[in-house]
Amino acid sequence: MQLDVLAFGAHPDDVELFAGGTLAKLARFGYSTGIVDMSRGEMGTRGTVKARAREAKAAARILGAKIRENLNLGDGKIPVTAEARLRVIEVLRAYRPDVVIVHHWDDKHPDHVNTSRLVTEAAHHAGLAKIRTDHERFRPNALLYFMLPAHVVPTFVVDVTEVADLRVAAIRAHRSQLYDPSRNEPETYLSQPDFLEHVENVISFYGTMIGRRKGEGFYVRGVPEVPDPVDFFRTQSRTRVR
Repeated sequence: MQLDVLAFGAHPDDVELFAGGTLAKLARFGYSTGIVDMSRGEMGTRGTVKARAREAKAAARILGAKIRENLNLGDGKIPVTAEARLRVIEVLRAYRPDVVIVHHWDDKHPDHVNTSRLVTEAAHHAGLAKIRTDHERFRPNALLYFMLPAHVVPTFVVDVTEVADLRVAAIRAHRSQLYDPSRNEPETYLSQPDFLEHVENVISFYGTMIGRRKGEGFYVRGVPEVPDPVDFFRTQSRTRVR
């Protein structure tokens, strides 16, 4: 199966938090999307591996993703090694996505940092003919970085207002990680009562940047090309007419 977009997250709920709306929107547009989790979240304070796997599959269905895979590289110890990079290269060559979405590299969580570096390196190396795998060499057209630190201005913002219900439903599918007063497990940052409110504040802020209610921000290295400025800005102006 060839995918149009493939998103990589260090843990089973990472993609949903800050790129889920974009995946849902692209699926509505008819694009084929997928998610690859680098670990099973086995080091998480709350939930079990089996429960998190079920939650991840449920979230993927909500977002309309065609596939969701787990590379099981080890929660809390995702390595940046030749062996791990080859695993990612094999996935990229198998699904051949035009666009890859992955964590921004500036993050306090080592797994997020290593996932960003690993996928970035693999996206380049997947195009090298002398690296042998079961699939032909391939290099994605674009790398989009999500979960941006506060000081990074996004290169662009995707309006996810119309799929806001889907992105929230996908996040809530990871119920073992979220606030639930009936559970006796230790609290975490994600299980705080105001965690989802904080996430929504970020999404609302990005939406405000483009004059919309909800948005998801992405960063791109380099300067993106706009092949047809007239068509691009004509489309922008039409969507803003009131």
